[in-house]
Amino acid sequence: MKRKIVFTSLLVILLLAACGGQATPAEPTPDVAAVRTSAASTVVSQFTLTAAVFTPTVSAPATEPPVVEDVPTATPETIAQETSASTPGTAIPCDLLNYDPVTVDVNVPDNTIMAPGQEFIKTWRVKNTGTCPWGAGYVLAYAGYDDDMDGQFIALTEVVQSGQEVEVSIQFKAPAQAGIYVSAWSMRNAAGIFFPERIFVKIVVQ
Repeated sequence: MKRKIVFTSLLVILLLAACGGQATPAEPTPDVAAVRTSAASTVVSQFTLTAAVFTPTVSAPATEPPVVEDVPTATPETIAQETSASTPGTAIPCDLLNYDPVTVDVNVPDNTIMAPGQEFIKTWRVKNTGTCPWGAGYVLAYAGYDDDMDGQFIALTEVVQSGQEVEVSIQFKAPAQAGIYVSAWSMRNAAGIFFPERIFVKIVVQ
């Protein structure tokens, strides 16, 4: 009798356990790889937004336009003035003369014999090949070599126009000492500027 009770009790317990102790269905296991991918995407998105907010805007430095200085343009007038100022004794472009070597010596040819202290007049034939007339202030002046021999220019009697030939003269006095003397002379304008060409006298004092 006792065995039946114990057996019945056990059977009842087993039935109760079977009815009330059904296992709760297990929750699905989360996909770890998907979770990691989602988290990584979130971090990248936040980093991108932060960079967009805090990325400084760097503007290119302003470039100043180059300063261009005015450069003076040379003209024939300024060139002539600068040439005269920087090279003393040089004729300005309008003052020129030329001559024919065959006819330049009107008298007293080279190596003419003179006595000591003898006075004489030397005359040359020259041509105004410049563009300026030879007027007041234009003279024939000593331009170097041995001795000026007390030369004195004989003034022109008329204005010498461009292209015109003219005879110019100097009155000389031969040196007192014997020897060969060469003297150079050149036209000079009213501003004191010498022409580039020179003419010569050469005598022999005995």
